[in-house]
Amino acid sequence: MTRSLSGRLLIGIVALVMAGLLVADLVTYSLLDSSLLKRVDDQLAGNWPAAVGILGGPSEGPGDRASFGFPAGTVVELLDANGKLLAPPKVLTTTGTTPTNSLPVLPHTLLNAGIDKPSAPYTVRGTGDVDQYRVIDWPEDSFEGDFVVIAVPLTDMESTLSELLAFEVVIGAGVVVATALLALFIIRIGLRPLQRMGAVAQDIAAGDLSRRVEPATKDTEIGRLGLALNGMLGQIESAFAERTQSENRLRRFIADASHELRTPLTSVRGYAEMLRRGAEKSPEDSALARRRIEDEAKRMSVMVDDMLVLARLGQGRPLESQPVDLQAIARDAVADAHAVAPQREISLDAPKPVIVTGDDTRLRQALGNLVRNALVHTPPETPIEVAVGSDNGVARVTVSDHGPGLDADDARRVFEPFYRADPSRSRDSGGVGLGLSIVAAVASAHGGQATVKQTPGGGATFELELPSGSRPA
Repeated sequence: MTRSLSGRLLIGIVALVMAGLLVADLVTYSLLDSSLLKRVDDQLAGNWPAAVGILGGPSEGPGDRASFGFPAGTVVELLDANGKLLAPPKVLTTTGTTPTNSLPVLPHTLLNAGIDKPSAPYTVRGTGDVDQYRVIDWPEDSFEGDFVVIAVPLTDMESTLSELLAFEVVIGAGVVVATALLALFIIRIGLRPLQRMGAVAQDIAAGDLSRRVEPATKDTEIGRLGLALNGMLGQIESAFAERTQSENRLRRFIADASHELRTPLTSVRGYAEMLRRGAEKSPEDSALARRRIEDEAKRMSVMVDDMLVLARLGQGRPLESQPVDLQAIARDAVADAHAVAPQREISLDAPKPVIVTGDDTRLRQALGNLVRNALVHTPPETPIEVAVGSDNGVARVTVSDHGPGLDADDARRVFEPFYRADPSRSRDSGGVGLGLSIVAAVASAHGGQATVKQTPGGGATFELELPSGSRPA
């Protein structure tokens, strides 16, 4: 059995057409058979009294017998009550026709009709060239109650039905062949979009996820299938692209982390080697080596802690969920900044409390990183402005400076781990580039976002947006 869709469709269409033609032919044949048989019955019912005249008339003059309304070959017989033939059968002929010796085979059990009226027409076998006759019989008083039988040959009717059957076979075969060819043509045209989809699917399976199937419209079933497939392909492509980006970010993160850790580890090894080679003979060198080893160890500890925070936030670890006042957090962050840089002009605009639901520790860390970023990356005389407010259910904390600002590429990548907008700055003073990454991760974990834009007049403005009263993700 064929497995192809086109083959199954073709077989189904041809089977349906054949079944329809068979039913139509059977009904037509049956209706014509009934119609022709009724016509013969009407002839018998309308002309049966003429049989008495046929039996009583001369045996010559065959051309005159057609005037009684019966077809040529009609047989009229006279039988007694026992079915014995009392006179030679009269066979009606027409001018130019050859008399026939065919006679009906009459069953004696059927010669029992009522008096003075014919029996219901019935069919009997014939002899010679006639296969069947349509017969009526009745007892006639003119012949002292003997039975008169009229038998009309059904040769013309059978010939007509045979011709009809031949026509139906020929026409049906032609219709089936034509239908099969036309259906095959239409099916191939109709399935052509599926073939194109199959070709595109092979390219997609080979790795080209940017390909899309056609047609993709709402007008047809195949078009709607194309729309669904394209939507699915878009999601798959996005998923693969996101996975690729995640893998690239992970590789870059590992490479950057290795690079950042290599520097303090190299310093630790160097100062340890200095101690081993005799720095203990010089108190100054020994103190310097121990202090530098301790500083680098602290630096590595801070870096590891920051990376651990990013990893936990990236894994979706649950945060604490409690009411937090951003006004208080901003006030503490500004106070800490004044303690670190007392000469710096740092202003706070927080006229009223702004309450959010979140993790107090992580939010303090995020805002502290923003203020510290402004302190590190701007000249000492540059003022810093911190503002806290809310509108339309969104709490906002902004940290603005008036330093050199960020170009478009730096603004796009500033929240990436280990990214430094100023590659020339010292690691000792500028950190390793994880502060703003933690800010973005904390904002995302609380259902918000961190953004950066240009400060009017020059500089950079970092904005932390958090849903007011919502729980962290």
